[in-house]
Amino acid sequence: MIRPYAKWLVLLAAIGVLISVFVYNGQKLQDQENRPLPAKEGNLTAPDVSVIPVITESHVVNVEAFGAAKARYQMTLTAQVSGQVSELASMFESGRIVNQGDLLLTLEDSDYRAALASAKNDLASTQLDLLEAEREAEQAIVEWQASGMTGEPDSPLVLREPQVAQAKAAVANAEAAVASAEKDLAQTRVRAPFDALIVSRTVSPGSYLQAGNDIAELYSADRIEISLPISQLDWQKLPGIELLDQGQWPVTLMSVETGQEWRGYIQRTELHLDDTTRQQSVIAAVDRPLEQADVLAPGTFLRAEIKGRELSDLWRLASSSLSQRGEIWYENNGVLAKFSADPVASDEQAIYIRPPASLYGQTVNVLTHPLSTYMPGMDVNPVEVSDD
Repeated sequence: MIRPYAKWLVLLAAIGVLISVFVYNGQKLQDQENRPLPAKEGNLTAPDVSVIPVITESHVVNVEAFGAAKARYQMTLTAQVSGQVSELASMFESGRIVNQGDLLLTLEDSDYRAALASAKNDLASTQLDLLEAEREAEQAIVEWQASGMTGEPDSPLVLREPQVAQAKAAVANAEAAVASAEKDLAQTRVRAPFDALIVSRTVSPGSYLQAGNDIAELYSADRIEISLPISQLDWQKLPGIELLDQGQWPVTLMSVETGQEWRGYIQRTELHLDDTTRQQSVIAAVDRPLEQADVLAPGTFLRAEIKGRELSDLWRLASSSLSQRGEIWYENNGVLAKFSADPVASDEQAIYIRPPASLYGQTVNVLTHPLSTYMPGMDVNPVEVSDD
């Protein structure tokens, strides 16, 4: 009878032990949670961050644009009269530069000389007829006055007025024929219409040309022009059109392929938006491009830097300071802060940010390489670096 009671006693003792263990562990855990944390040592736990001190200033921001160089004038020179090419000038070769008025080729002109001589003969004959008609008219007036009749004759034929008018018209027609014949003769000698680069020549000695046949392709040599499309946002960085159109606003042009540079100017602005790109263009120019130390050839693709107007209250930062989320992080009394920003402008060296008005006029430590793990209010140790 003793054995059953012994089993119950053992079981109750085991349960008591388990309860004691749970109570003890619970007490220990509560004591652990209530234990105060050790004091944080800022200089040991705050991470280093690279910063650069900046202050709002005024900056001149250049505007970048791209375009192809084109001659001011491009034309296909054509024959104005028909004839056989009798002579080509020695400089009339592709790649040569000619001056306005230089003789390029001569057409055989005997027929045009004969036509001019005939026109001059006709003019002399009509001039003689006019003199005779005027003399007869004077004689008719004398006879009318001698007849003792008063008033005006019944017909203008009496005083030979129509005959004189006809003779004068014949003279005017003959003079026009002489002028036309002289022009045709002059056009047998083809001259450069302006200072030009000869791009190609399509005739040779002995060629027979009809009026309207192509002779050569010419590019003007006085000025290269580059159409530079600019977005509406970038237009806000440029001075007013009244300044640009004065022909003195500077622009630096660089070959995209070789890096060669030329100094030019804004020659004019276009006052319409392109239907496709919705951009407005300025026309840059370089005078005497083929006489530069580095020749600026038509067709060169160029990158242009146009001097902008001065913009105020900007930070000049490295592009790495703008986070992937479009935020600028800065250190304020040992903790991090941020604001969202869109660059007002940019160039090859930097971006230009307009900070909140509360940061105007004070030196601020801006992070040069913000990380995605940073949190506002996070303790940091700023380390100033160079802005190079």
